[in-house]
Amino acid sequence: MLKARESVRNLPAYDPPLVGREGLRLDLNENTSGCSPRVLARLRELTVNDIGYYREREPMEALVGKHLGIDSDRVLLTNGVDEAIHLLCETFLEPGDEALLVVPTFVMYEISAAATGARVVKIPAGKDFCFPASELVAQINSRTRLIAIANPNNPTGIAADTYDLLEIVRRVPDAAVLIDEAYFEFYGKTLLGNLREGKFPNLFVARTFSKAYGMAGLRLGVLAGNAENIALARRVASPFNVNAAALACLPVALADSEYVHQYVSQVRQGREELRQELGRWGISCWPSQANFVLAKIGPLHAAFVKGMEARGILVRDRSRDHGCEGCVRISVGKLEHAAQMLAALRETFAELGVKQVATK
Repeated sequence: MLKARESVRNLPAYDPPLVGREGLRLDLNENTSGCSPRVLARLRELTVNDIGYYREREPMEALVGKHLGIDSDRVLLTNGVDEAIHLLCETFLEPGDEALLVVPTFVMYEISAAATGARVVKIPAGKDFCFPASELVAQINSRTRLIAIANPNNPTGIAADTYDLLEIVRRVPDAAVLIDEAYFEFYGKTLLGNLREGKFPNLFVARTFSKAYGMAGLRLGVLAGNAENIALARRVASPFNVNAAALACLPVALADSEYVHQYVSQVRQGREELRQELGRWGISCWPSQANFVLAKIGPLHAAFVKGMEARGILVRDRSRDHGCEGCVRISVGKLEHAAQMLAALRETFAELGVKQVATK
C-alpha cells in the first residue's frame, strides 16, 4: 500500500475559505479594488506567443532588484510568498532540525517546515500579541536552522521592533531567518537595508504582489537574500515557476506606484475608522500595521461571521489560532468598501444584541 512520508501525514490542515465566496471579500486580506487598471490593460494585450512560450524570469528579477535597491543575484521571483517559504525550507532544513515560529502566525511556515521532517517549535506571542523576543532567543540551540517571522504579523497585525529582529538574526548565523514583509506597504518599515549592506548572510526578506498590488490571482512573490544563499534556493526552484502573465504585468505594476500609494492611504484611513467603530461597541482590537484588524468579538464570533455574510460581507473567524479565541479578522479595503463593511457591522451587532458603550 502506497504511503506518504510520515512528516506529510502529520501535517496540519490548511483550509482557507475558497468555496462559496460570494460578496465583499474581507476574509483573505486581498486588495478590494483589484489590480491597477494599467496591469489589467497589459493583461488584455497578451498575445498567443506570450502565453504559448516559456517566459524568462531573470530579466524581471533584475527589474525587481533595481526597485528594491539590491543586486539582481539577491532576488528570486517565486509563485507567491508560499513558494518562497517552501524553497527556504527545502534548501536549509533536514529531518531533525528545528524551525522556530512565534504563534499565532501564517500557517504555511509550519506546513512547509514540518513537511521536511524538521521539528517545529512554537513560541507563544506575549501579552496583547507583542513579539516575544527574549522567549524566542531562549529557544535557539544547535539544531535551530530556520526562524520565520511575519512582520507585520498575520493574523494580529502586530509589528516587531527592528532591533529585536536584527538581534535574532545575529544570534543564529547558522540558521536562515525569514522576515516575511507581505504587508510592508501598509507598515512602511523594512529590513531590506541590511541586505543592501551585506551585514547578515543568513537574513532573507519576502515580499508579495498579492496585497497592496492587488495581484493575488497571478501568484507573484519575491525572496531576497545573500547572493550565495539565493543561488542555493534557486537550485530547488523550477526555472519556470512564475507564469508568463505575472511576469508580463510586473513592470507595469511597479511603474504604477501612484495606484499602490492611493490604495494604501485608503486602507490606513479605513483601518482607523474600523478601530474606532469597534470601540463604540465595546469590542477590543489590536493596533494593526497591516490591511486588516483582528477584533475580539467573544462568544458571538461565529454568529457575527454569519451575520456579516448574510449582509454580503465575508470576514475570517480566527478562533482556532493560538491565543485568538473569539477573534475575527476583518480585512480593510478602499473607503467605499470600508463604509459598506461598517454599515453591515453595525447592523450585525444590533441584531446580536450588542450594545454601544456610553460615551462622555
